Amino acid sequence: MQTADLPATPVRDRNIPATAWVQAPDSLLALGDDLPGAPTAEYKRRIGPWILWRAGPAKHADARYWAARAEALDEAYTFRLYPDGSGEGIGPSGVPVDRFRAWKEDLRDVE
Repeated sequence: MQTADLPATPVRDRNIPATAWVQAPDSLLALGDDLPGAPTAEYKRRIGPWILWRAGPAKHADARYWAARAEALDEAYTFRLYPDGSGEGIGPSGVPVDRFRAWKEDLRDVE
């Protein structure tokens, strides 16, 4: 699968693993290596120019999100989500956040 083939909206009927993406950088392929069960990252959606992936469950467990600009994969940001719902990450603005929604809004707002 190529970057241009990644859909804009969430894929509900199947998951696209990072291992199926030809351009997947090493940082994405290793996203879940230190999480319980070492989950493989799966594609979630586009947020403006950003492509969003997650390793691990969406809630009540350890997970990590990864986002990069589709045309500049070396500009990537992560957000760590903990089982209790708390989290931590830094988006493209450089401001640390502790809520996933704030991290996604940072991606959306910084073009």
